[in-house]
Amino acid sequence: MTTMTDNYELRQPHGGVPIKSWTRGVPLEGDAVEQLSNIARLPIVHKWVAAMPDVHLGIGATVGSVIPTIGAVIPAAVGVDIGCGMMAVQTTLTASDLPDSLAPMRNTIERAVPHGRSGRSPRGDKGAWSMVPNRVGKVWADLEAGFKRIVDKHPAIEKSNHVVHLGTLGTGNHFIEVCLDEADRVWFMLHSGSRGVGNRIGSHFIALAKKDMQRHVHNLPDANLSYFEEGSEHFDDYVEAVQWAQSFARHNRELMMDAVLRSVRKLVGIPPFQTAKQAVNCHHNYVSQEVHYGKSVFVTRKGAVRAGKDELGIIPGSMGARSYIVRGKGNPESFCSCSHGAGRVMSRTQAKKHFTLDDHRKATEGVECRKDKDVIDETPAAYKDIDKVMAAQSDLVDVVHTLKQVVCVKG
Repeated sequence: MTTMTDNYELRQPHGGVPIKSWTRGVPLEGDAVEQLSNIARLPIVHKWVAAMPDVHLGIGATVGSVIPTIGAVIPAAVGVDIGCGMMAVQTTLTASDLPDSLAPMRNTIERAVPHGRSGRSPRGDKGAWSMVPNRVGKVWADLEAGFKRIVDKHPAIEKSNHVVHLGTLGTGNHFIEVCLDEADRVWFMLHSGSRGVGNRIGSHFIALAKKDMQRHVHNLPDANLSYFEEGSEHFDDYVEAVQWAQSFARHNRELMMDAVLRSVRKLVGIPPFQTAKQAVNCHHNYVSQEVHYGKSVFVTRKGAVRAGKDELGIIPGSMGARSYIVRGKGNPESFCSCSHGAGRVMSRTQAKKHFTLDDHRKATEGVECRKDKDVIDETPAAYKDIDKVMAAQSDLVDVVHTLKQVVCVKG
């Protein structure tokens, strides 16, 4: 049964808690609703499940969902890109400071930050460090002790791309952009997470959770929703590992942003510039312990951003669409959350079959970016209309800045 309120759609799945969906004017696919219903049927969910306007089918848990749980965490809901998120920095540069051709700026950023992937091992992989820079090594030195504690208990995690991926972009929908805001001020913005080591941690604990559930619970609506209960064998280990991976992800974005700014400052013709004191650096794929409706709960935001009262967040569009710096309204019904982007309307495979190179070139006109077949799955039309997504969550956030990219680096 579905009913409408002033701000969201309310569904009551059989045998589960309600689902509140901020999806007015935005398509919500039936398979995503079914997946949300499976989550809502878990006995560990607190109050209800919240679905953001960019919601779409994911693996196990729906992308664009906010899942509060009591005394338990769901590793597959957090996923394998632990701590994935955004960072944005405003500068004193303006559009008039930029050269007519932005190709050199794109090239210098691509040289400064390893991105993409070539080969299955770090050796010779263009997306990993062949020689780890000193600035990266210093950050890893602060992270290494925590990593060793995790590996001591779970040796399978040791063989992962950790320091060689710290300060690197990755592939898929990860990006680095140069943007202009509503006043033609230049911003740098990027999107990435915990890279190879986060993937290994996520995969390892997802497998452990499934094994635990086989022994203890036989009626899960989806094996990918297997969870660790507080006090169980692997609960504390997972919480420690996921928090470490989220820290790795935050440092990863900071290192990349530093590399981008350093590289652009060296470009001929770019005047000296400063950055704003407050940079926005937010996860949108993570779990945190918070208090909601009088209960201490684990809130898993699977493709959602925390939007507490006056907290700043980032909601990116696509390669050819606007992005937004937002300020949270602290809406308790969304568990103080908002969307993490536009959200896909078709899979990567569908997009590659559906769109042509000409479609992609037209959609990214005016943006200095890749125009080849390997990025067609990221073309703007593969995503929902970001303007409709923003309209659907007007009670969750206020728009502080509207950004339009002029340079986009993809892995």
